[in-house]
Amino acid sequence: MAIFCDPLKWKIPATLMESIMRDRIATLISSRRFEWAIIALVVVNAFILGLETYDPVMSIFGAFLKGLDTIILAVFVVELLMRFYVHRWNFFKDAWRVFDLIVVGIALVPASGGFAVLRAFRVLRILRLLSVIPSLKKVVTGLVTALPGMGSIVVLMLLVFYVFSVMATGLFGETFPVWFGSLGASSYSLFQIMTLESWSMGIVRPVMETFPWAWAFFIPFIMSTTFTVLNLFIGIIVSAMQAEHEQDAADDRTQLHRDQEAILVEIRAMRAEMTELKAAIQKD
Repeated sequence: MAIFCDPLKWKIPATLMESIMRDRIATLISSRRFEWAIIALVVVNAFILGLETYDPVMSIFGAFLKGLDTIILAVFVVELLMRFYVHRWNFFKDAWRVFDLIVVGIALVPASGGFAVLRAFRVLRILRLLSVIPSLKKVVTGLVTALPGMGSIVVLMLLVFYVFSVMATGLFGETFPVWFGSLGASSYSLFQIMTLESWSMGIVRPVMETFPWAWAFFIPFIMSTTFTVLNLFIGIIVSAMQAEHEQDAADDRTQLHRDQEAILVEIRAMRAEMTELKAAIQKD
């Protein structure tokens, strides 16, 4: 009777029950079926948000689509609550979980008054695919890893653009004020030339009709930006992704080595037990 009256006796079963519950929820949210279910809901939700842009569809199925959108959003909220229950405050130590929280949180903001503009950002929920598909996570991680190196390339490109923009303004500004009349206009025109969008017939050839030697300015610019600096971006991104892939491979090898060591320890323990058992049988 004292067992039932003492409240301290009930803390152990309650704590054990909570631990079991947390383990079960952790197993559920980490299962492959659960991840595929979330992926399917994200895709369906993105499809619904696309249909909401068509007035004829909304006039017929508007109520149904909005109700389904609300249900899916509720599922996302419950999923985040489950993850927070499992990880507690460690939830915020994972950048991907924080990213999911922000994306879902935007959808929960009332789409009225001063927050009406946030309604257009509901489509960001499809970006949750980045956090639930491992291959996409690796790509994004590689891009984020490449950002420091890309910063140096951006500074280099800004320097190149500034030098060529000042030169273009001085050389062609008086004759072609729309394209090169100011530093800003020259920068924009050179950016168009760098992207190779109507650069020849649209800008360079008209300039060459007045300044036949202009090719000596534009060709080095294209060579130094389009074919050099931009390829440096690609090289840094590829290098970062390769490093991410090698790190994952190294982690897999380390985990495999640990598993092998654990198996060897268990085998040695079994051999020792068998030896002891054999010795005990021989004594008998």
